[in-house]
Amino acid sequence: MVVAAALVDDQGRILLQQRPPGRPMAGLWEFPGGKIEPGERPEAALIRELEEELDISADTACLSPATFASADLEERHLLLLLYVCRRWRGEPRPLHATGLQWVRPDQMHDLPMPPADRPLIGLLDALI
Repeated sequence: MVVAAALVDDQGRILLQQRPPGRPMAGLWEFPGGKIEPGERPEAALIRELEEELDISADTACLSPATFASADLEERHLLLLLYVCRRWRGEPRPLHATGLQWVRPDQMHDLPMPPADRPLIGLLDALI
């Protein structure tokens, strides 16, 4: 199980990060986040991942559960929990990604994204 954040700026854009070379699905654009460690709550995992991946801090109260996605990935099944976050501290920096970009939900259809992220676009378009 993994958690991810749709970080939304004051212009209604969402931050995506590009997966680096040498990793599965390299070059694809995804929502920031990562794996939930054993015994870790999803919100705590997401706060940790945002710090590790983007060098930003968020509070649990700023994470709103939005939806989930389910996808088969080669030899395993992925369950992704998506949260919307509109408040954080710091300026996102790509610590483990090739790059970052702010996009509107309707622009995501033109980007290569992982199979679990793509079904979330329509919901985000309706929410934002």
